Amino acid sequence: MTGWRRLTSSRPCRLLTSTAAGALLISGCGVVPGASGGSREPVTVMTWAPDTAGADSVNMAGMAAMARTYARWINEQGGIDGHELRVLTCNEQDTAAGASACARRAADKDVAAVVGSYSRHGRAFLAPLEAAGIPYIGGYGASADEFTSYLSYPVNGGQPALVAGIGEQLAATCERVSLVRPDTLVGDTMPGLIDTSLSRSDRPVSYDISAPEEATSYDTQAAKALDQAGDGCVTAVLGKGTGTFFDSFRRLEPQGSPVRISSVLGSVGQGLIDRSGGPNSPFEGALVTGWYPAPGDAAWDEMRQVIDTYAFGDNRIDPEDPGVQTTWIAYTVLEAVVEAMDETSITAGGISVSLNRGAEVDTGGLTPVLRWRFQDMVGTSPYGRIVNARVTFQVVREGRLTSAKKGFVDVTETLVGADPHS
Repeated sequence: MTGWRRLTSSRPCRLLTSTAAGALLISGCGVVPGASGGSREPVTVMTWAPDTAGADSVNMAGMAAMARTYARWINEQGGIDGHELRVLTCNEQDTAAGASACARRAADKDVAAVVGSYSRHGRAFLAPLEAAGIPYIGGYGASADEFTSYLSYPVNGGQPALVAGIGEQLAATCERVSLVRPDTLVGDTMPGLIDTSLSRSDRPVSYDISAPEEATSYDTQAAKALDQAGDGCVTAVLGKGTGTFFDSFRRLEPQGSPVRISSVLGSVGQGLIDRSGGPNSPFEGALVTGWYPAPGDAAWDEMRQVIDTYAFGDNRIDPEDPGVQTTWIAYTVLEAVVEAMDETSITAGGISVSLNRGAEVDTGGLTPVLRWRFQDMVGTSPYGRIVNARVTFQVVREGRLTSAKKGFVDVTETLVGADPHS
């Protein structure tokens, strides 16, 4: 989206919902200027995300809610290039079976794309999508498979880019770094990424501390991290367990300690900072690497205005949540591609062809210009589909995530040079 759209319409808009089917169908109010009314077929897409309450599961309900909100807004403007946007949603339940069921439903409904979704179970959902030829646009990046499937079109570099970025951010100020990461296969790739960034600034490799993701206490790991960091830095990338780790860390940290803490977006976000005390939280002064500009950046103004006008007070939609932000960007991609196609009927195959041939997407500064040609991709085997290897450096000041460095930082060199098995 390169410009602002008006957020009101003189035409009445009819809203039809079907909660039992998990779908939101919204009629287009008028057409885009220049398009003939009723001549363009609707575009049906799906967004899935886990909507769960389990202690060990992930809840990303705001992503599906953001998709519905986007549909209300864009259809009031006349749809996408004259096409009514129909959004189906699916609760992925944070399980492989749930992810597979959502993907099969997308195939059954013959959707044109799966857009702005979240799942940690890439193998479970990508095979059904590939069999049906359905592109996966702008997934959250929670699964490594999103960066290898030929029908995946990621809008960010996932956790690999964030870990590479935090290494570069820490290298500027830290003599030593303690890395606390999950005792998982994904966690095993993190030391190689962070150490490659550190080595480029002639810093020693990090002290690697593996930990369970969902522990109730991290006293042992916190003590090791403090001991090994010396006067340097401690970074923790433990997902939902990151807040618990830093609670343990702050209890053990000596008063006046010079150790600086850090993490990545998704493990630490504005919501966690707010819940932990805002300016008085353990994260005050922490360094954080993100995919997108800081929450207060003016580039988010249009999204915020759409949420304010069309979300109808849905408190699941947090404009500072990276899942909500990713969904907004993914639908920006969909809009740009459909407009570039300029067809009366939009199909999954047509979207994939357009993306593969180099359709460009300007996200208004939320990412670099996105394009998914072969030459635009990082190309290394673990991250072959990454086209956006840029991150942002942020810092917590007075309880708010703010920009620590203007613009984006490219971590392609680290992603290419890191040993994924180290």
